[in-house]
Amino acid sequence: MNDSEIFIVGANGQLGTALRALYPNAKSADIDELDITSSESVASFDWSTIKFIINAAAYTNVDGAETAEGRIAAWKVNATAVGHLVQAAITHDITIVHVSSDYVFDGTVNPHLETEDLSPLGVYAQSKAAGDLVVGLAPKNYLLRTSWVIGEGKNFVLTMKSLAEQGIKPSVVNDQIGRLTFTTDLASAIAHLLFNNAPYGTYNFTNDGDSVSWADIASIVYDTTGYSSSDVTGVTTAEYYNGKQGIAPRPLQSTLSLDKIKATGFVPRDWREALSEYLTKKTAEES
Repeated sequence: MNDSEIFIVGANGQLGTALRALYPNAKSADIDELDITSSESVASFDWSTIKFIINAAAYTNVDGAETAEGRIAAWKVNATAVGHLVQAAITHDITIVHVSSDYVFDGTVNPHLETEDLSPLGVYAQSKAAGDLVVGLAPKNYLLRTSWVIGEGKNFVLTMKSLAEQGIKPSVVNDQIGRLTFTTDLASAIAHLLFNNAPYGTYNFTNDGDSVSWADIASIVYDTTGYSSSDVTGVTTAEYYNGKQGIAPRPLQSTLSLDKIKATGFVPRDWREALSEYLTKKTAEES
């Protein structure tokens, strides 16, 4: 596979940045060249040299999606735009890779299998679930469901690192359970599926390891960066959001089964190892 035959949608986001590093010759376009929310823009785009579309674009403001404007934006990017890309993939015989979320489930099952029925709770979740259904219409599709994504740019780990450095003692939810997904590993998993001609279909992907809470991860970040994990106070989701308006429901159980992608020969790194490496890298970049 020649990476010049890959087109990355959402190339400037957390995952897109990792994909561009892995595929330096891959193509991408800004919104002036390709507006994926416009059927006309996608239909008129020159796809003749493209064999693989990797869609890393998403509206991810979970609470923002509960507003009137956010609801429209979430559905436009997470569902309607996906339909436009799927139509292009079908028309031009392109393989499409689409990245989805644990939010398509209500968080009552542990672990989540690829075959679990969709049960989205909030607007963001519903728009992602709709996108999943649309992707399934493409004959050549890889749908990767992931959770708790960490990469370049604003994310939970960097927020906790910053709070630790400021001497802030945060309250962090302790009843949402899952595993981190590092974008470098997710990008590698996508490459594995494509390069090895894995069977098309839906695959869960996160880093491997034990399932923990956000509070557990915050404590590890504090410890690893030289601060005290006792500065982190665990609270329930209900306690954390008590009295706040416009909050989307969160799935409490986000652990995804990794058996299917492991069966293709790809074994994800343990998230603890990946987190340690990530924090070491970020600390070095600051010095």
